[in-house]
Amino acid sequence: MTPEDAIVGTAERIAELLGAGADPRTPLPGAEWTVGEAAAHLALAGKLMADIGAGEERPYGDGTPSGLAAANRAALDAFPQRDPAILGAEITDGARAFVAAAAVRGPHEAVLTPMGPMDLATLGSYLLTHLLGHGYDIAVALRGPHMVERDVVAFTLPFMRQAMPRVVNSGAAGHRACYLLRIGRDRFAVDFANGVPTVTDTPPRRPDCTIAIDPVAFLLLALGRCTIPSVMARAKVVVWGRKPWLGLRFPTLFTAP
Repeated sequence: MTPEDAIVGTAERIAELLGAGADPRTPLPGAEWTVGEAAAHLALAGKLMADIGAGEERPYGDGTPSGLAAANRAALDAFPQRDPAILGAEITDGARAFVAAAAVRGPHEAVLTPMGPMDLATLGSYLLTHLLGHGYDIAVALRGPHMVERDVVAFTLPFMRQAMPRVVNSGAAGHRACYLLRIGRDRFAVDFANGVPTVTDTPPRRPDCTIAIDPVAFLLLALGRCTIPSVMARAKVVVWGRKPWLGLRFPTLFTAP
């Protein structure tokens, strides 16, 4: 599987859920949106990212979680379509349009996105992460199979790594610690100095805490779709090191984008 396969395949699975007689008024568990609103948001975001991938400038929010939320609300207010089947087709069209545009320009071309500058390969990772997060919500609301699976989570990590410094919250103020994350076969380090994280392939110093976590659990936890106790209860995470208790604190240092 390639990242492009993951993007289009995830969009198609969301469209299948939406096209199977979904009620757009169904509320999303733990969220303010309905299925129709979440699908509309995915359709709008897919068009936005496809346009950025094609070289258009599309300002959207200020790159912070609160700024993106405000931009999302404004965009939904201006877009009344809520038919699940129509939106499912638009979600798939947006994913395919992005993949086609990115193939023409190349993975290393720089673009400006709602989460700051990144290359097209990382923007593709961003799009996939976005589809998986909201697709998971839709699947849970409709009691259908979700699409967050181990083999696609690896393709979200380029975006997750780049986004970490942008979504640090006030709880990280003054924090100093070096973490090594082991997510399936992937490894990377997050080193906090005075509350500011630096993400690198390898730890710049001896890690204070190593976190080995199931890939699906990592993504759902990072996106705020599950809790630390639930991950621990299902034995999806193991922590060790000089300060293993920091493993419990790590997820609380960030606000889900």
